[in-house]
Amino acid sequence: MNGIEVRSIDYVPLNERHGKTWHLGPLWFMSNAQIATLAVGLISITTGGSLFWSVVSILAGLLVGTLFMAFHSAQGPQLGLPQMIQSRPQFGYIGALLVWLFAYLQYAGFNVFNTILGGDAMHTTLGGSTKLWIVIVTVIAFVIAVVGYDLIHKAERWLTYAMIVIFGLFTIALFTVHYPAGTFAVGAFKATPFLAQFGVVAGYQISWAIYVSDYSRYMRPDVPVRTTFYWTYLGSALGGAWMMIVGSVLAAWAGKSFDFTGIGELFKVGDHLFGGFGDIVLILATLGLASVTALNMYGGSLTLISAIDSFKKIRPTLSVRLVTIGLTTVLSLVGALLATANFLGNFNNFLLLILYLFIPWTAVNLVDYYIVRRGHYAIAEIFNPRGMYGRWGWRGIVAYLIGFAAMVPFFNVGTLYEGVVAKALGGADISFFVGLPVAALLYFFFARSIDVAAETRVADAEAAAMEAAKS
Repeated sequence: MNGIEVRSIDYVPLNERHGKTWHLGPLWFMSNAQIATLAVGLISITTGGSLFWSVVSILAGLLVGTLFMAFHSAQGPQLGLPQMIQSRPQFGYIGALLVWLFAYLQYAGFNVFNTILGGDAMHTTLGGSTKLWIVIVTVIAFVIAVVGYDLIHKAERWLTYAMIVIFGLFTIALFTVHYPAGTFAVGAFKATPFLAQFGVVAGYQISWAIYVSDYSRYMRPDVPVRTTFYWTYLGSALGGAWMMIVGSVLAAWAGKSFDFTGIGELFKVGDHLFGGFGDIVLILATLGLASVTALNMYGGSLTLISAIDSFKKIRPTLSVRLVTIGLTTVLSLVGALLATANFLGNFNNFLLLILYLFIPWTAVNLVDYYIVRRGHYAIAEIFNPRGMYGRWGWRGIVAYLIGFAAMVPFFNVGTLYEGVVAKALGGADISFFVGLPVAALLYFFFARSIDVAAETRVADAEAAAMEAAKS
């Protein structure tokens, strides 16, 4: 693929498949190894947990949450489709809008936060207006998103190499500063901050699941599923662990003076190594934020095209792709320019809401792909509004809604809402352990009435014809 990417929600034919599975490692490493991820590692520390137990809960959340995004990533080469369009067999041609709306809000929310962070970082480093820097970061991300898939992969690879060197030095510097007495002691185990940290970390990792296979769909279908899984899992888990733990350590070091964004602390610790290194750290951090913002613009465009296609059949042309990326960019930019300090303060609540919204979705999607239909989908039928998957997939919708409802009593969203069970548990949020099995088991039960053998015959018959027409 050369120049600007043309495809969007349409199937990628075999003669256009390219790329190596190891490319997924640096892509997802760098997507997580950026300073927005620092904020994810603060929950336990800021709610009274010790640094030791904060790190344990971060690692536990990563080990569990990353499983789901990696399993979704493995779907991309097999289907040659972006992630969210794959929800139609479970939720229906129209019913899939249920999750697409939430997905689009996620893209917008993350981009608002990312560009604000980038603007603050460049203001700290080079001065000037924060809002001007927000615009500049947004424009850089827009260009990367427009060129598309290949440039996103290349940018993340080069940034990974730079991140390992620069943030490797920064991490060494982080452990040379003076810490308050008892910082690295084990401390008492407290369930509430531990589970809150676990939930936010798992939710952050699961939030990637809605577009993770967008970046593996150009790879050949004969790549082993386990290889796609391992590279995605390792890249994402390692990048996330690094930044989240650094965030916890920074918060433990700075104490009550810690800035929620961590930018001031990054600058101070960087300059502790040598004068001017703090500037280098923040400039690289801003480039990382621009790259992950591009991912969100790209995914937002695919989600928007999918939603429009649900109402009116459209040809996914380059022009449609450019318009939807542009619209997604403008919405995110306006949100960033109008955002207040309250938005930054509520970012952790935003992460929890993502967890709540996508836990039942990921359960339904993965059970359908790996257990019920076992990867056998009729691609043409996914784009047929009157096809065999139907306009409304009652099985997926009902399993999702019941799974979500089952979680509500277990929610604990800071000052916004605390469910009755969470309150009885002293604030501990275990909704993850409820919504996932409820939605998964319900969908598996409902799916017993699906004639999988008949669908598989249709899928096999369509596959050869589709390749012949596309090549």
